[in-house]
Amino acid sequence: MPRGDGAGPSGRGFGRGRGIGRSGRNLGNAGPGGNCVCPGCGTKVPHQAGIPCSSMNCPKCGIRMVREG
Repeated sequence: MPRGDGAGPSGRGFGRGRGIGRSGRNLGNAGPGGNCVCPGCGTKVPHQAGIPCSSMNCPKCGIRMVREG
């Protein structure tokens, strides 16, 4: 606070942690909700927290799933 007015230092600040970066893309994970989708047949299954979609196989055709979105 160079002027003591509570505005903080002048110039651009640098954020901490994860979130929206310079590119405007979300740098964090997709979160606990959503679906896992089969790129082969399009089957969707609910995403399970703590289990990456890429470690699951499609229940219909056996291809590895990907995260929707």
